[in-house]
Amino acid sequence: MALHLIKLCVGCDTVKDLEDWIRDKRRRTRGKKTEHLHRTRMVPKRAAELIGGGSLYWVIRGEILCRQRLIGVRPYVDKEGVGQCHLVLDPTVVTVEPRPRRAFQGWRYLQAHEAPPDLGRSVQGAAALPEALRRELRELGLL
Repeated sequence: MALHLIKLCVGCDTVKDLEDWIRDKRRRTRGKKTEHLHRTRMVPKRAAELIGGGSLYWVIRGEILCRQRLIGVRPYVDKEGVGQCHLVLDPTVVTVEPRPRRAFQGWRYLQAHEAPPDLGRSVQGAAALPEALRRELRELGLL
């Protein structure tokens, strides 16, 4: 059973904002083949469990809305001698069934049985709806 991470997506109000940010970051490499890296201060001690099928779930505006598959965990030491970590992520963002989540600092482990299913699997056709409409339908109890 895979282990996942969960993290707040600071600076993004929608899944599209996150996708645009990833696209812009990769575009700035001027055509070079690049990996999508996310820097974090703490190195996960259970990295081997994360790589075996784990994902990074993003909390956007108080809800878990999407995930990216974890490809690697690379600890490193920055210029000031502080240990940090690069999470190597698949650039593809997968929307998931929204779940409320309160704010927290850093990242947390997320057990596989606690992780929300991908959106297309839970409600047929929901993934094709615009995010704002899905949010409004959820608030009305219709989705």
